[in-house]
Amino acid sequence: MTGRTAHPRIEKLIVDRWSPRAFEAAEIPQEDLDVIFEAAGWAPSAYNVQPWTFLYARKGDANWDLLLSQLIEFNQGWAQHASALVFVVSANNSTGPDGTVGPNHSHSFDAGAAWALAAIQAQAMGYHTHGMTGIKFGEAEKALGIPDDHRLEAAFVIGKLGPKESLPEFLQEREMAVGRKPVSEIAKAGKFA
Repeated sequence: MTGRTAHPRIEKLIVDRWSPRAFEAAEIPQEDLDVIFEAAGWAPSAYNVQPWTFLYARKGDANWDLLLSQLIEFNQGWAQHASALVFVVSANNSTGPDGTVGPNHSHSFDAGAAWALAAIQAQAMGYHTHGMTGIKFGEAEKALGIPDDHRLEAAFVIGKLGPKESLPEFLQEREMAVGRKPVSEIAKAGKFA
């Protein structure tokens, strides 16, 4: 892909994954969604708590308008063309082996791992995903019935890549896969500074 170079041993699916905004308005079969969610469920989590929950809607179903309306207006503009919209929620607490309930320090980290596996599985199946935090935080939790002991982390869409010409002109020029920081900027041996 243009603008992307990676070590040849990095899995091609990882390098080819990117976050478009142009989607074709097509349905996604429930079976495909279920496979993507099952793949997400294979993510590692502290004590195997699996603190994630995916709230989703398929384009045109009874939940679509509700979920779409929880995104900020900018994201609604392009996300409305995707095939599925998913909100990632994580549980702040977990139940330990002895039955006690306590804070789960890694719930967000673990939910992020699940989202990453969902994105990779979707890519393997010929779909694209785009994660976002342009959500009406503070309102969306109530509208989606998210309990106080859970955290709304982010949202993502799933769909087939559409023509970039379907986007407003200012987004068309940004509709491409971009490179990543070199390892020397993201990994440090020892202390942070």
